[in-house]
Amino acid sequence: MSKQSRRREALVYHAKPTPGKIKVVPTKKYASQRDLALAYSPGVAEPCLEIKKDVNNVYKYTAKGNLVAVISNGTAVLGLGNIGPEASKPVMEGKGLLFKIFADIDVFDIEVNTENIEEFIETVKNIAPTFGGINLEDIKAPEAFEIERRLKEELDIPVMHDDQHGTAIISSAALINALEIAEKDIKTVKVVISGAGSAAMACVNLYAALGVKPENITMFDKDGVLHKDRTDLLDSQLKFASDKKFNSLAEAMVDSDVFLGLSVGDLVSQDMLKSMAKNPIVFAMANPDPEISYELAIDAREDIIMATGRSDHPNQVNNVLGFPFIFRGALDVRATKINEEMKMAAVKALAKLAKESVPEQVNIAYGETRLAFGKDYIIPKPFDPRLISTVPLAVAKAAMDSGVAKEPITDWQKYEDELLDRLGSDNKIVRLLLNRAKLNPKRVVFTEADSLDVLKAAQIVYEEGVAIPILLGRKDEIERLKEELEFDADVLIIDPKSDEQLEQKNKYAKVFWDQGKRKGVTQLLAEKLMRERNYYAAMMVNEGDADALISGYTRSYPSVVKPMLELIGLAPGSTRVATTNVMMTQRGPMFLSDTAININPSAQDLTKIAQMTAKVVKMFGMEPVMAMTSFSNFGSSKDKTATKVREAVSYLHKRHPDLLVDGELQTDFALNSQLLSDSFPFSKLAGKKVNTLIFPNLESANITYKLLKELNKAESIGPIMMGMRKPAHILQLHASVDEIVNMAAIAVIDAQQKEKQEQSIKNSN
Repeated sequence: MSKQSRRREALVYHAKPTPGKIKVVPTKKYASQRDLALAYSPGVAEPCLEIKKDVNNVYKYTAKGNLVAVISNGTAVLGLGNIGPEASKPVMEGKGLLFKIFADIDVFDIEVNTENIEEFIETVKNIAPTFGGINLEDIKAPEAFEIERRLKEELDIPVMHDDQHGTAIISSAALINALEIAEKDIKTVKVVISGAGSAAMACVNLYAALGVKPENITMFDKDGVLHKDRTDLLDSQLKFASDKKFNSLAEAMVDSDVFLGLSVGDLVSQDMLKSMAKNPIVFAMANPDPEISYELAIDAREDIIMATGRSDHPNQVNNVLGFPFIFRGALDVRATKINEEMKMAAVKALAKLAKESVPEQVNIAYGETRLAFGKDYIIPKPFDPRLISTVPLAVAKAAMDSGVAKEPITDWQKYEDELLDRLGSDNKIVRLLLNRAKLNPKRVVFTEADSLDVLKAAQIVYEEGVAIPILLGRKDEIERLKEELEFDADVLIIDPKSDEQLEQKNKYAKVFWDQGKRKGVTQLLAEKLMRERNYYAAMMVNEGDADALISGYTRSYPSVVKPMLELIGLAPGSTRVATTNVMMTQRGPMFLSDTAININPSAQDLTKIAQMTAKVVKMFGMEPVMAMTSFSNFGSSKDKTATKVREAVSYLHKRHPDLLVDGELQTDFALNSQLLSDSFPFSKLAGKKVNTLIFPNLESANITYKLLKELNKAESIGPIMMGMRKPAHILQLHASVDEIVNMAAIAVIDAQQKEKQEQSIKNSN
């Protein structure tokens, strides 16, 4: 190979990663000596020389353009105060995780051991060449103002102190929408603010930019109202100092339209809210306890529009709605700063997004029937997938329009597609799953709670509020393990083999016998089976003494399925049960069916499996894009195995044309959209990203999901039982603690859905 060719290869190797690639592992080949020679010596010299010629090439040949520093000295950690740089590190690491999860931005957290402004600024300036942006975090005021001002002036990369501007941006978006709902003019509203620190000052500046008149703003700090006669105020505070000398916060709030709290909890009373004007807007954002609790506030005023910093109430003012997406847009156009125009663009994008129709997956994630713009929904939810393609795009445009973008975007559709590609799976689906279960926890029977891992999982779901566990097994062993785990919660423990539950067992046995006495079940057999944990658990669910069950940790799948089918049976309209597994892959969540029940399903069975799987995919907040797989592509084989898949697809196309499904397809064609489009452009899946595979038999499905799990270390949720009358889910033998927790969440959501279905039937009757 010529020297020129080697040089070209080295430069290609070091070119910046493709958007959306997960960079937890290297994004370039590193298997051979040749790869290593390109990565380091001698190949690495070529990009070094290119950067030496033009420093801007650092964005072309390194990851600088996707790397942000989260920097703090630990002097103002939320809720903890000045705890120092080392103690602040967990917070900074957590902030880095949020950057990655929500916007695919890589982060180094850096904790600086100085409270001296000049030393801090010099440290940041010295390390700035490494980074594409700087996120200042948890630095106390007034130092934070000067540090940010200086760094914005002296660096040519975006710098933002998120404690100030993040809160300001999100609350400003909420204010725009709250004023619209309250039918109030921003130019005339009276605003009272409790708090005058960095976040409060950023908020009041942005509110003023939106149109709030400074003379209509009254601010308080720990020493009282910010009055023009005070000599201890900063220049930034004097700008909003009042002519009026209010003796108390309560006095200032009389007839006010807006209250913004960025101070301390339990500062505001119900009487203070009652004294406010009609349709008051209250943003009580002290953490963890707001200035007035949500419950007290809505009890005081029916017309109140309320927001807090908490996730367990409507309208959470959460900075994660802002900083990941603002930096994403700034980095993508290589902005030299984050200016007022970019912040205002983020405000308006967030406010506008809240008025648009909410995707069903967001409703599902938050357990809502229908989120819609109104008093309880004035800002988007953090898990809204539209944020990534909305806010960065608005910020990038504002950077270009204001002249701070060094790398303007020319193809906006391509950019939007790249933003959406950055989402990946990254365990988002697991977080959404657990979050939804927490909204309405159900009673879940853990049939093998005398196994350590099962009890660990039960402890987690209890402590996290995912489910209310009922523990089945040897009582003395469960109590011993509970003590070992320091699981001291008062949860129900049942040993079906003991005589403690004799009355309940006799009751269940009678019900079982009455149902099965004409099917070979004797009273003696019914009494005997009620001493078996899986039969007992199934009867608990049948009789309404529990909402769901999970089993199978120590027993084979067939032995656990049998009692479930005997006692619980099929859901109305179901002709068979099946299972699907959700695999967390690099391309995103993949649903694989049927992985555990139907050995050699017929064409008719495959149509049922596909329909049931589609419902599960929707339960996870996704639209099913389904490939019916085979060793054949669209009739290339006449074998009966391929033929039955083809027949199933034909039936689905005729009877369920709205279902996005096609086949029969080989797996590589199903998963490679370009390959499919080039070879079979007529397919309903051409140009689509398949997220569901329906297999022709149990053998292929089971082997595939276990290969993915072991070779690619893909996390699995499942097998998820489909078609059962009541929620009963069966674990894989010796499932991990995380897998058991996830299955418990599935069981809870299944119970939630069945409860809604039953209620709907009752209402219709």
